[in-house]
Amino acid sequence: MFFLENVILSLNVVVPLFIMIALGYLAKHFKFYDEKGLQAMNKLIYKIFLPVTIFNNITNVDLSQGVNVSMMAYTGIAMFFAFLLCFIVVPLINKERKQCGALIQGICRSNFVIFGMPLSQMLFPQDTTGAAAMLVAVAIPIGNMMSVIALEYFRGGKVDIKKILIGIITNPLIIGCLLGIAFLLLDIPIPKLIKSPISDLGKVSGPLALFLLGGSIHFEKIKGNIKPLIMGVAGKLVIIPAIFVSIAALLGFRGVALAAIMVVFVAPTAVNSYTLAQMMDADSELASEIVVFTTAFSILSIFLWIFVMKQLMLF
Repeated sequence: MFFLENVILSLNVVVPLFIMIALGYLAKHFKFYDEKGLQAMNKLIYKIFLPVTIFNNITNVDLSQGVNVSMMAYTGIAMFFAFLLCFIVVPLINKERKQCGALIQGICRSNFVIFGMPLSQMLFPQDTTGAAAMLVAVAIPIGNMMSVIALEYFRGGKVDIKKILIGIITNPLIIGCLLGIAFLLLDIPIPKLIKSPISDLGKVSGPLALFLLGGSIHFEKIKGNIKPLIMGVAGKLVIIPAIFVSIAALLGFRGVALAAIMVVFVAPTAVNSYTLAQMMDADSELASEIVVFTTAFSILSIFLWIFVMKQLMLF
């Protein structure tokens, strides 16, 4: 019974994502849009929808329920060190600079909002503190900032620190993160007539990014990316979670807090990492493949993580 419940839980989260990806692939296959349209829509997501989504998610975090500072601090520090570890290891294994940026982002950046938060809520429907929601204010800014840094650094050519810093500061996702944090911490009220369209725009980015992700898949090119793809999937679903979820458990995190930390690291790669990779001149094909395959294999990996945690009575 326990096995079946966890399989159903994982399927309920993953299958809708795959349906959206499949619809996008079929729409492209049947010529409803072409590569030019795909690029234009990705630019729209990158410049408008994603920054608005990030801003909306962060400003909706309810700090009045109490803040688990240790959980948030650990998640932030662990994410930083995960990126740092990949910055060191990935270029040693893969010499293709544009692939390095896509790999680091694919391994370290989770689909926390679209995938992780629903999973956390399914695991702990009785959670009134919104532990997973609290981590939005940590996971989204750090994930986006570190991804932008990685993609800027590995664009190729001569490393220009000034150009990298300007690229980070002017990145729409970073701007959305910083504005969201400022509004949240300063408790700046957002009038309903503005909040409503912001919320509606925020709901668009996830489904649309998944849909366009389907259109970006070129199955004939996957064969040439087998080695970095295996590296990305193994790093995202096995290696990074094994390191940082285990450390969290050893540090004494239990129950809802440990589950929230776990979903940050075990959720598959963020859907919008493909859009970001494309807009920042990284290997967007590899980025899209990492999203698709980490989402596919996450059905098994998430089940195994939940099973192990339950067996060890950690939550």
